[in-house]
Amino acid sequence: MSVSAAATGSWLLRGNDDRLSVYALAGGGVRRWTETGVGSGHWSGPDFFPVEGLTDLAVVQGANRYVHFLGRRERLGGDGTKVDLVYAVQYQSGRTLGDWRSLGNPYRDPRGAATVGAPTAAVDGQGTVYVFVSGGPGGVMLRREARSGAWEAWKDLRGGAVAGGLSAAANSAGLVEVLAPGHRSVMRWVQTEPGADLRRAQDLTPAPAPGSTALLETSPGVFTAYWSERSGTGVYAQRPGEWAFPAGGAPGEGPHAALRTPFDGYDCTVLAHQGRTGTAVLGVCGTGAESGGLWWTDTGVTCVGTPALALDGHGRIVVATVRADGAVLVNRQRPEPGLTLSDWDRLPES
Repeated sequence: MSVSAAATGSWLLRGNDDRLSVYALAGGGVRRWTETGVGSGHWSGPDFFPVEGLTDLAVVQGANRYVHFLGRRERLGGDGTKVDLVYAVQYQSGRTLGDWRSLGNPYRDPRGAATVGAPTAAVDGQGTVYVFVSGGPGGVMLRREARSGAWEAWKDLRGGAVAGGLSAAANSAGLVEVLAPGHRSVMRWVQTEPGADLRRAQDLTPAPAPGSTALLETSPGVFTAYWSERSGTGVYAQRPGEWAFPAGGAPGEGPHAALRTPFDGYDCTVLAHQGRTGTAVLGVCGTGAESGGLWWTDTGVTCVGTPALALDGHGRIVVATVRADGAVLVNRQRPEPGLTLSDWDRLPES
């Protein structure tokens, strides 16, 4: 089965053994490639894990490096199309995924259930998985694991109509935050202590482009929110207690991938997104210095969905993209000053 779309979330991840893995949505399931050695640039796979009816895939990793998969699934039955959310976990690089389990649907009536969007997720400091979705009725719905390992009931976080996908993350203190792009602002929910309920925080403005939000911890316990401005003026960034500031760029559709890493002796932030011309674009700035603008570089490589960013086992930046023809491309930072990329490698298709 060929790759049909990039996953959302962090779909390029480093496992406990420091090998990278790439995960992508394919017809009828999930495809995975795994480095054969730490930072080797050689890949095994693709391995295929069937899940019939999977329309969307989100991938998230906890502090223990377990990889969690959340999917939106459609199945045709005698009473029409049934939509639910499914979940699986991978404990080690290159190993098989656990069984897929249904998490149900937060909306009981068939019309509302059919509108449920793509899931996003975060893993808190205790390893608890938080799953967020939105749907036609508006607002954000949450389901999370209980300490017993069972799943709690769906909870309505409320909020207004959501435009596009959500984004969520946990910081180094294990606290979860979620962003939901609305029609006039970015809605935001935060957790103030481990295991606590999420509470609504101040919205972020200016108005976001649908599904364009991202979160990155840029100082201990503090997230910077990134989003594309609705009218096309570029990327905006904001931290709690500060004004939003423009960071430039010309993003196209979809969210941003964000990574914090040192290079050339500086603490830097790297963003990646699909640009307006459909190519993968990277932006770099000093961490916390977005107000001075980012240095943007167009890779010239077309992509569908958002590129993925990660550090390999040697601390080098790695970029992954999915082309319109389903090919998955990977690039790695050269051992040179600045963010200089090597040649793109196409991952094997069989």
